Amino acid sequence: MAPTHAMVGLLLATPVAIVAPELAPSVAAAAVLGSLAPDLDMAVGTHRRTFHLPLLAWPPALVAAGIALARPTPWLVASAVFLLTVAVHPLCDLLGGSSEPHPWLARTNRGVYSHVGRRWIEPRRLVRYDGSPGDLAVAALAAVPALVVFGPSVEPVVVAALVVGTGYVVVRKRVPQLSGRIPIPGPLAVLVWVVAFVRSR
Repeated sequence: MAPTHAMVGLLLATPVAIVAPELAPSVAAAAVLGSLAPDLDMAVGTHRRTFHLPLLAWPPALVAAGIALARPTPWLVASAVFLLTVAVHPLCDLLGGSSEPHPWLARTNRGVYSHVGRRWIEPRRLVRYDGSPGDLAVAALAAVPALVVFGPSVEPVVVAALVVGTGYVVVRKRVPQLSGRIPIPGPLAVLVWVVAFVRSR
């Protein structure tokens, strides 16, 4: 789920913030945005296929990281963090469940689509499905180092992510369309989630 991706992104950015504390705000923002960017295909295209690039995202990310190491300007470092978190996103999805309307039933083996080879890669299901309690646990664990390293500057983001994540877990099985396999516009997805959450209280 998006909160987990955001927290994993912050976790990946913590070494940069430790080495260069002055860059912490920009790398935190880049990490969160990069972690969420691939899921734009929930609104445009096919989820876990259109903007999820498990292999193709790595070359530009590694090149950007090399350039940032050679010339660690704020812009280059933030760009490298953004691209690295974009590349890590589909790998995180592969550790979870399948991409389908009811992933807790595990009826398909569609984890993430690889444009290299033009095939779906099978999910590992270490986290049973998007929005499962295990998914929320991963988000909470990833948030701890981010809170320690980034401090109060990321607290609102972390708290908001965990609140949204908790709500999503509560209503997850009532809103299967948010899995992205049934394409609906992003704003409508948010509206559906809010209505489902309110009705569940």
